[in-house]
Amino acid sequence: MNFSQLTPPDYVKYRHYFENQRYEICAYSLSSAICWSNQEYQPFGAEYEDAFIVAAEFKTLKRNRHLLLPVAPRREVPPDELVRVAKFAGHTEFWFVPEDYVTRFGQAEVAHYFDVKHQAAYDDYVYLAEDLAGLKGNRYSKKRNLINQFNRDYVDRGRVTIDPITADNTEECLIFLEEWCRERDCDADEQTDLACEKQAAINTLVNYDAFDLKGILLRIDGEVRAFGISAPLTPDMATLQYEKALGSIKGLYQYFDNACARMLFNGYTYLNKESDMGIPGLTKAKKSYHPHKMVRAVRLILKD
Repeated sequence: MNFSQLTPPDYVKYRHYFENQRYEICAYSLSSAICWSNQEYQPFGAEYEDAFIVAAEFKTLKRNRHLLLPVAPRREVPPDELVRVAKFAGHTEFWFVPEDYVTRFGQAEVAHYFDVKHQAAYDDYVYLAEDLAGLKGNRYSKKRNLINQFNRDYVDRGRVTIDPITADNTEECLIFLEEWCRERDCDADEQTDLACEKQAAINTLVNYDAFDLKGILLRIDGEVRAFGISAPLTPDMATLQYEKALGSIKGLYQYFDNACARMLFNGYTYLNKESDMGIPGLTKAKKSYHPHKMVRAVRLILKD
């Protein structure tokens, strides 16, 4: 098993493994796996029989080294084979394992080989795309009120435009990303999840045409004030891989979130908004949109 560092040009080479993959956690988006890369963390990949395996390597935090489950288009790798994969790869843990993997093979079978630990900060929030596109019913009344206010203050006055993201306007998104990051002080610690996400977004925007992505940006008075990017995950689910909007503009986030649901998820039943990374503000915001379900993430730690 020969691992090599994953870079954007590798997407075309390996994407066939992921085109109909089954795991509903955002880590199994190949574009995301490639772009979550920084000075501390690097993704590696290797072909294994009929599967592809992503490995996470860390410069200093060696205890965080891990594998993702092997992605095989025509089968699922069972727990006893995962043991062999881990040993061949020189790893002891699988991270971001959907809990339903354990359910399918049975708790007793998995626990025979692995200790199972919940990764609560990385549970994914999954919504019905039609719910977030329509915002119908009393539970979304506050969202609709904020959208109506944004419409009155900005849209009805002709101050708002929305365009697809292309290689020609990614530079505008990068400039806006710096402003968004200053608003949240996400550069205070380079090892925080927000700082790492910022770098992943930069990697994605700089290499935008290398991936199968859909994105939109929103301008107010000609200046980018929000952008969103979606990536395919399973045949009926896509992720909202990035959604950035200035929090200082009342109603902007609610308006833009609705626009993303309407414009980026045609043909998908489910919209995956990824995890809250254990950040209380994100937890509150994601719960306020009433997820259809949570996809629980677990670690599998190889027993001695």
